[in-house]
Amino acid sequence: MKKENIYETMENDVLNANLDEAEKSKLLKNIMRLKDKNVNIMITGATGCGKSSTINALFDMEVAKVGVGVDPETMDIEKYELNNLTLWDTPGLGDGKEADNRHAKNIIKKLAEVDENGDALIDLVLVILDGGTRDLGTSYELINSVIIPNLGEDKKNRILVAINQADVAMKGRYWDYEKNEPMDKLKEFLDNKVISVKNRIKEATGVDIEPIYYSAGFKEEGEEQSRPYNLSKLLYYIVKATPTEKRAVYVNNTNEDENMWRDNDDLLDYGEETRKSIMDSVVEGASRGVDVGGDIGGEIGGIFGKTGERIGRAVGSVVGGVIGAVGGFIGGFFS
Repeated sequence: MKKENIYETMENDVLNANLDEAEKSKLLKNIMRLKDKNVNIMITGATGCGKSSTINALFDMEVAKVGVGVDPETMDIEKYELNNLTLWDTPGLGDGKEADNRHAKNIIKKLAEVDENGDALIDLVLVILDGGTRDLGTSYELINSVIIPNLGEDKKNRILVAINQADVAMKGRYWDYEKNEPMDKLKEFLDNKVISVKNRIKEATGVDIEPIYYSAGFKEEGEEQSRPYNLSKLLYYIVKATPTEKRAVYVNNTNEDENMWRDNDDLLDYGEETRKSIMDSVVEGASRGVDVGGDIGGEIGGIFGKTGERIGRAVGSVVGGVIGAVGGFIGGFFS
């Protein structure tokens, strides 16, 4: 079944709205501008850290176009295209000196690329660490010496470090397999690991980042996908780190299997925060330059009702059902 496109839904909402043609025209032009927004994420990490399982858990990879760079120097980088979302899967370090030098050069070259507007092509670098190993030396080398020095001025907001395989961080001990969550002893271990990673990066680069831990789950051939843990948290951090005007891109591309998003640490309502982030993108982007004063404001409050439902289905399945209150949110924005 074809997935409903968020931008088409937005256009239909506007066309069916009780607004004059001039205001509709402005809204539709803004939606066309949003349609042209693209998100580029570089995903990197050492062999065995779980990049592929993370990508497959987060996104609807059935529609992905897979390719590699045509330049022989960048053929190590795999490219996955999902509508307006492009994932650049790059090897980490730890494959030998010659390979490491090649990988580092390719990453630096990709980070230096700019889009048609002269802005950095890569919006966000997601570095995945293997939570099941104590030896993160090559990962620190990748982060501290290759990635962060080449992120430009906005270093802090363009990198996310995520520790995968939280379930086997203590060799499978202290993981509650029934609840699919860490027990207290493992939580303490993982929290300390997050602090250690944060401090190591801060000491080496001066950059403050907030690592998180999660488990992408895994899927043996012919078997069902095991349930991830903290995947909603990971998505929340990815969306939050994405430029506001681009966040609607994720609605068309997230994995809509509810089981993938069910289990989280619940330190924050990641679902509600993700919904707000994406709604910010939709509402701010579509309403730019539109005069919605007076009585019209009340009418516009209900314009994006179907859009809200579409986001609810995409993000709601991610976060356990957050369809409600979209109209009120938009109405409040315009009032």
